[in-house]
Amino acid sequence: MHFNFAVEGVMKDISAIFIIFVFGLTLMGSTHSFEGSAITITVLYDNYPLKEGLKTDWGFSCIIEGTEKTILFDAGTKSDVLFHNIESLMVNTAGVELVVLSHVHGDHTGGLAAFLKANNKVSVYVPNSFPVTFKKKVEGSGARLVSVSKPVEICEGVHLTGEMFGPANELAVILETNKGLVVITGCAHPGILGMVQRAKEVVEKDVYLVFGGFHLVETSDKQVKAIISQFKDMGIQKVGATHCTGDRAIELFKQAYGENFIRMGVGKIIQIKE
Repeated sequence: MHFNFAVEGVMKDISAIFIIFVFGLTLMGSTHSFEGSAITITVLYDNYPLKEGLKTDWGFSCIIEGTEKTILFDAGTKSDVLFHNIESLMVNTAGVELVVLSHVHGDHTGGLAAFLKANNKVSVYVPNSFPVTFKKKVEGSGARLVSVSKPVEICEGVHLTGEMFGPANELAVILETNKGLVVITGCAHPGILGMVQRAKEVVEKDVYLVFGGFHLVETSDKQVKAIISQFKDMGIQKVGATHCTGDRAIELFKQAYGENFIRMGVGKIIQIKE
């Protein structure tokens, strides 16, 4: 009798410890939905070629997968080019839950209407300064429109810098990863250094990678080298300059970053994992 009671007590203690252990693992796993797993970013639209069979055109778009929600960042210029690349890369448009537009220029918004015809069950984040007519068209498609002024977390571990003022007002995406922050810009009209600095202020972590358009086409070599120097002072580990950065500026980033420079173009796939 006493022996059975003792065994029963021990079994209860073991069960309790097991439950606490499993609960602890659950909590640990929920602190960040994609830490330890891969985040995949695929370039859908760019004016630089990379993969055969895809179309190039002036503009930019990429899809972010592996985060809590799948995100389309910018929508390129022409819907036929965007969807040719989407279909060639076998991207599931129905899986996209959030759309983020960096700024109002047509080379980043042109494919949106066609995309919303394919999938309007999304929330579309735009800088607050977007024209009312544009916003009404998004809402008229059946999508949910979100105007962004200040920094905001749009899903777990994914932030927007908030609207920054420039020749064109713009926002950037910030991804939290185990390697550091990934900052994605459309054209960086407010200035690439200022946008990265804002990202560091929004999420107080080191920057692992910055990629997208840096808008340095008409910038002198001296100025570009000064920007690169400040990138390194800020601890930015990897760079993927593309779109409106300019051929010469891209070459200077490549020379400075060497193996840590990521060649961009249509079809480029970036995987970030532990």
